[in-house]
This record gives sequence, structure tokens and C-alpha cells, in this order.
Amino acid sequence: MTKTNSLKLFGDKLVRSVWDDEKEEWFFSIVDVVEILTDSADAKQYIKKMRMRDKELNSNWGTICTPLQMIGQDGKLRKIQSADTKGILRIIQSIPSKKAEPFKQWLAQVGAERIEQMQDPELSIKQALIDYKRLGYSDKWINQRLKSIEIRKDLMDQWKAHNISEGVQYATLTDIIYRAWAGKSAKEYKEFKGLTKENLRDNMTNEELILNMLAELSATSITKAKNPQTLAENAKCAQEGGNVAAVARKELESKTGKSVVTPLNASTFFTLEGKQEEKQIPDEEEEKDR
Repeated sequence: MTKTNSLKLFGDKLVRSVWDDEKEEWFFSIVDVVEILTDSADAKQYIKKMRMRDKELNSNWGTICTPLQMIGQDGKLRKIQSADTKGILRIIQSIPSKKAEPFKQWLAQVGAERIEQMQDPELSIKQALIDYKRLGYSDKWINQRLKSIEIRKDLMDQWKAHNISEGVQYATLTDIIYRAWAGKSAKEYKEFKGLTKENLRDNMTNEELILNMLAELSATSITKAKNPQTLAENAKCAQEGGNVAAVARKELESKTGKSVVTPLNASTFFTLEGKQEEKQIPDEEEEKDR
């Protein structure tokens, strides 16, 4: 059974989701859906009150809700309450929201797109491009991010082939890589950038993203070469991979005099990038005076 984590966009809101190859179903984070439909500051509390109101929903909650591993607020894989399309539609019945009908249409669209993507994997890449552009990312950054996804997948494939279990062990090795080159765990890195639910890699600058790619690519190559069989042996490979990027980071920082690891997140980074581009564009009146 293969479960693939993903992020889907409803408008400008992210919905954590998992595709189950065996069931051929999308499962969506219930708390993300409820937060979108209610604009609630505390979606978990809203869910509790909703279940108290709707006795039928509450009695069937164990059937509707499936705990699945998704990215938690700390950037690590956590068991998140999830539901398939049928379950989400049942939950929507208990939420008075103007967004209910658009959300139903969105669910149908997501399902249809997945069928098309299974027939033509290139469509998945095209959809990712569209989603990142809608969020305001530059073409240069998007190309790097898509490459980083490929590199990350190769690394996880190696971990899986070398007796590493998804979840806690993946998170453990990921933290080792981050600490080696960035000096922070995933949780510490996210806190440094002021992130909560957001994906850490989606909030890295170009330099951070490239160094993390180098660390994971190196860890993949070292794992292939050394063929580790235990968690400890894999951890050593992860550490060595991160060390390769740490050397590159130190060299870059010595040349620029600036720290690569920065508190800038996607919002602040691209705002600054936009201002820099504006400075490079000559003012129309200045052009006339020349």
C-alpha cells in the first residue's frame, strides 16, 4: 500500500491530503477543511462542538475519521484526523457555510484531476507549477522547488530500501540532516522563520533550498554507497550528507558575509524580492529625461 502526502489549494488556502493507491482515494485533513469552511481561529474546538450538536455524525465519527500521517505544525509527520471525499461531504452537512457548495465542486475537481494525473504523470508537475505561481513564487524558485521534491523522493526511496520506517524514523533522519547543515531541527527551523502549519521547504530562500537539496542528494549518494541496514547506520549517512552541505554553506557565507539560514519566510522573502526588481526597472519619467 502506498500513501502519498500532498498539499491542495482551495482558493489561497492549503489543505493537507494523502492519496491512497490501494483504495484509489484522496483523504483530506478534517481540521484544514473545517478551518476553511468556518474561518474558525480554533478549528479543533469547532469540531468538538459540531460533534456535540450532530449526534449522528458523532456516533459515526470512528467510521468517517481515519488517522493518517501528514505534516504536522512542527514540520514532522503526525497522525492527523482525515476523511475521504464521502466523509468530508458528510462533515460539510453539519457546517453552515457559504463555501460549502464551492468546496463540494472543488472536491470533485481534485478527484477528476487525480485520475488524469495517474494516466499522465506530467500533469502533476504542471499542476504544481500552477499552484506555486498562484501563491506568488518566482519561476526560478519554482524550478528549484520541483527539483528538490524529486531529490527528496529519491532519498526516501533509499531509506525505505534500507529498512527505515515512514513516520518517526523518517523525521529523525530529516532532523539529523537539517541539524548538520543548518544547525536546527525542522521544528526549530520553522519557529525561526515564524511558521506554524506552513511547509518549511516552501518557505526557504533560493540559497537555503539549494543547500538542503545538496544535503539530501549527498545523503542519498552516501546511503547507496555504504548500504546501511540499521537506523544508526542510516543516521550516520544522513549526518555525512548534511556535512557536505555544511561545508558549502560555510564557504558561501565566508564569501558573502551573510548567513544563509535566515528568518525570512515566503511572504517576506518574495516581498523583498519584488522591491529589488522594482529598483532595477527604470522609472518611465527618468527614461524620458535621458
